[in-house]
Amino acid sequence: MQNDRFLRALARHPVDATPVWIMRQAGRYLPEYRATRARAGSFVNLCKTPELACEVTLQPIARYPLDAAILFSDILTIPDAMGLGLSVDEGVGPRFAKTVRTLAEIEALGVPDAETDLRYVMDAVRLIRRELDGKVPLIGFAGSPWTLACYMVEGAGSASFARPKALALEAPATMHKLLDVVARSVAAYLAAQAAAGAQALMVFDTWGGLLAPAMFREFSLRYLAQIAQTLKNDAVAKNLPLILFSKGANGHLEALADTGCDALGLDWTIGLDEARMRVGARVALQGNLDPAVLHASPEAIRAEVGRALADFGAHPGHVFNLGHGITPDVDPDRLGVLIDAVHELSAGKLG
Repeated sequence: MQNDRFLRALARHPVDATPVWIMRQAGRYLPEYRATRARAGSFVNLCKTPELACEVTLQPIARYPLDAAILFSDILTIPDAMGLGLSVDEGVGPRFAKTVRTLAEIEALGVPDAETDLRYVMDAVRLIRRELDGKVPLIGFAGSPWTLACYMVEGAGSASFARPKALALEAPATMHKLLDVVARSVAAYLAAQAAAGAQALMVFDTWGGLLAPAMFREFSLRYLAQIAQTLKNDAVAKNLPLILFSKGANGHLEALADTGCDALGLDWTIGLDEARMRVGARVALQGNLDPAVLHASPEAIRAEVGRALADFGAHPGHVFNLGHGITPDVDPDRLGVLIDAVHELSAGKLG
């Protein structure tokens, strides 16, 4: 591995500078991505063509001195492989041709086989690892059970996801049955990515923060812990660091740190200093600059990077990132300013 800063930071080992990667770093803010997306014809086809997924995964690595690559894919590959029929319309978002809202529909679901039903993802992982040739580590990922269940029950995106919340309240046993099959699917999917060559794993609990505290513990946290424990019993995945990112769930940091994960992703609504004080040295922390900072001047970006680094302090165990994905309207040069600032301002200052 030519650059192992990212993996060393996740293990809370000393590094020469804080590693940085960016959620959605392969995406619409890059003109080269937009050109590849146009060739693919559709977002789903881009995800399902390993050569194109590899191409867009590597585009930000070619442009910036990033410390990790992340597989280009989508969190909704699992429900699509379960037969729900995913489509993604520009400006509208993801939609499923079928929903699961009854016990019978949920009981008909099975755990997809990663090397058959999701072979295109595994082929992309293998291809990306080969093309990276040890330059930086590759991150594999999946959506959390609660987040995937939200889309599976709702059938599309939503501001409130009232349908899945109502199902959890009215028929908790039915929701638990759905979450269990999805959790087993996520764990198998991540283990397969590890076997195919991923070097770190991440779970995106995008909609966990919509849940009230008791519901979060029952319908999100429980299954994040199940995945973490399943992966720790897998022959290959147990050797890979696992990052959990539950957006908007800052009230549960201590419980998330107790799941068995190696790192927690943080959004921008909590300071790195407070988060570190609460979880101590149990896990590494990843985050957490507000993506809107990338619309500010280069001087302001550098100042905010410096503030975040100072908040974490000269301790091991920090991976710099945004508090959510980079937005499509960001000037690519602004991201370059951020990445350079992270490396320059942290160099030689870490324990």
